[in-house]
Amino acid sequence: MNYPFLFHPQVTPWFQASADTLLLTLFSERDTPIRHVWVRHEPDNEEYLIPMKPVSVQDRLQVWQATLPLSKVEEIHLYCFKCLTDETQWWLHGAGISSHIPPREQHLRFNSQHQPPAWVQDQVFYQIFPDRFCDGDPSLSVKHHEYQYGGKAVISKEWGAPVSPHEEGHGASEFYGGDLVGIDKKLDYLHSLGVTALYLNPIFDSPSNHKYDTQDYLNVDRHLGSNAQFADLTRHLHQRGMKIILDAVVNHTSTQHPWFCSPEGAHTNPDSPWRSFYTFDSNGDYVSWKGIRSLPKLDFASEQVQDAIYRADDAILRYWMRAPYQIDGWRFDVIHMLGERGSAKGNRHHVQAIRRAVKQENPDAYVLGEHFFEASQWLQGDQEDGAMNYYGFAHPIRAFLAGQDIAYHPIHIRAEELDRWLKLARAHIPFKNQLAQFNLLDSHDTARFLYLLGEDKQTMQLAVTLLLTYIGVPSIYYGDEVGLSGGNDPDCRRCFPWDTTRWDHALHDHYQRLIQIRRQRPSLRRGDIQTLYAGSHSYVFARTLQSDQVLVACNRHPTDARTLNLPLWQTASPASRFTDALNGDKFERVEGMLQVTVPANSARVLLSS
Repeated sequence: MNYPFLFHPQVTPWFQASADTLLLTLFSERDTPIRHVWVRHEPDNEEYLIPMKPVSVQDRLQVWQATLPLSKVEEIHLYCFKCLTDETQWWLHGAGISSHIPPREQHLRFNSQHQPPAWVQDQVFYQIFPDRFCDGDPSLSVKHHEYQYGGKAVISKEWGAPVSPHEEGHGASEFYGGDLVGIDKKLDYLHSLGVTALYLNPIFDSPSNHKYDTQDYLNVDRHLGSNAQFADLTRHLHQRGMKIILDAVVNHTSTQHPWFCSPEGAHTNPDSPWRSFYTFDSNGDYVSWKGIRSLPKLDFASEQVQDAIYRADDAILRYWMRAPYQIDGWRFDVIHMLGERGSAKGNRHHVQAIRRAVKQENPDAYVLGEHFFEASQWLQGDQEDGAMNYYGFAHPIRAFLAGQDIAYHPIHIRAEELDRWLKLARAHIPFKNQLAQFNLLDSHDTARFLYLLGEDKQTMQLAVTLLLTYIGVPSIYYGDEVGLSGGNDPDCRRCFPWDTTRWDHALHDHYQRLIQIRRQRPSLRRGDIQTLYAGSHSYVFARTLQSDQVLVACNRHPTDARTLNLPLWQTASPASRFTDALNGDKFERVEGMLQVTVPANSARVLLSS
């Protein structure tokens, strides 16, 4: 079916929000025989149609506008556009265009009460697995056979030695000596790269190297440093204008946590003051996370658990947001699984309550959730500000460039399928939350993207270009920028190679240049996104914010260049001259179109001038 061109920009000046109204704009092609346009919305769950007025013509565009009143009793406002010709109708909604009314879940949406902090959009995050980043103080390091973990003596290894596979049974019990002092010492490096915010994997007291089995939430693990050293780190970051978020592992604890295993602990004492913290059956057996016996699951039906984690004045989440630490937000591990009686029952209520508690401490704190799959229900504004965007970025980019899904099964998609996937992932969440999505290529839980590409550095540069220009907040997994590779967990947690002779300097420079561009161009941080072309191997989108525009053109074909004619008239931007940020080539818009040739297996980033 041939659909007409319709587009709804969600940035100023085309979209304007006040306390009571939204100014909405629709673009259609001037020659399309559209007679009437309405905004459809559902106050009190009843349909209302607001007529849109044709307010101007720009190039080949007809511009329509209407004012949508905002209900005083609702937070989420759903709307879509109904366009009528003499013979048919077209509907524009979050997932695209259809010839019939879309289901409510595909309506565009705006949350008038809850929006992500504005600072998040401007960040470039850097994820650090502390034990593997930098050994700043060898005296802190775990000593060989210092203690037992999982029935085996822990192992101290040389920096950069190969990571043992899980089959050998040492995955979580071998240590390399990375610490908070090391992170502090490398702030100059991170600042020079262009990083503005850190996300640290867990740092609290734990017997494992990954520390997702917490045994003391109020103390930094002694092998990573001290609370005072962490306070120093956050102070130094904030002095540089940088931000930091920590990993909150509050769905479960370690079996070594005093709540669970002390003489008065829940596991050994049915009359324990902490018995309600966990879920036990009639035989005294406990519920653990995904059946992993070392990770007993917390029961949020317990008033005491609620108080300890988020509700009381001295709650764990509040403690680290206060002086002298003053972290800028939390990344919540498996937040979708948190709940009552060993299940996810009551999850929405508790995530909302966690959000309220965090925002009470700092209204500008970033609430980030971990989700490997579709997470729209947590991203309507009243729970999370953003999610680790596996589903809406990492998965589709992996499928398009690496030919694998998240389970490492083969998948091959065209650029037009990539575009549909990306649009559908954006469709169900408010635009402000789209800007706060935490985009990533890989993490401590996945094989590194370079490894998935078979060490193809050229395609890796293409992927990095997408990471740093796509809508949302980019996150770099430590070492990716210098070509650090690695298979699935735990191999993806190799030590950072501080010997610069081992770096891929071309890749590092590419990261550095793209980060610089992102920080210079507001359209890449807060602008709208609009697909200009999606075919078999080529994908082109525009990021636009008023007069600032960036065009990103990707071609994954391994040998053939692609010459594309791009309909810039669709963006309503006044930009007409562009420079390729990566090689200096000049381009000019002619009669609303721009022609660009994209070499094989590469991308162009065209900046308006």
